[in-house]
Amino acid sequence: MIKASAADFVRGQIKQAVEKGAKALIDVNHPLDKQGSAYLYPQVLVDVNHSMGVMWDESFGPVIGIMKVENDEEAVKLMNDSPFGLTASVWTNDEAAALAIGDRIDTGTWFMNRCDYLDPALAWVGVKDSGRGLALSKLAFEALTRPKSFHLKKLQ
Repeated sequence: MIKASAADFVRGQIKQAVEKGAKALIDVNHPLDKQGSAYLYPQVLVDVNHSMGVMWDESFGPVIGIMKVENDEEAVKLMNDSPFGLTASVWTNDEAAALAIGDRIDTGTWFMNRCDYLDPALAWVGVKDSGRGLALSKLAFEALTRPKSFHLKKLQ
């Protein structure tokens, strides 16, 4: 991770989730992965719920919480139940379903069957408390420039 405190933050999220009933699928037994170290082994958590920080805080670390939901309505409700809105990911073989869900998710970017790619032609933007402004794409370039008009007329 970028620094030890960032790794410790994610370690705390993982610890809290496990204490609240989540199951960690990766047995972390790496000598560098310890409190105070910037090295953080990846983790997959199942049996998570929205009382766990890993499900509603931005981690920016190698951890994912996987939560079963009853239907698409519940999934959208839970994804939107967050003060953050940088990205979301919909995993399905049904493109129409992904588009229907993605259109209702309150994020700046959403992915279908991936969450690891930035297209320089598409705007990278967060909503809610995930930041202001945007990066990448022609839109970002225009947001970083200030046009200036010149009107010149020769004297006669």
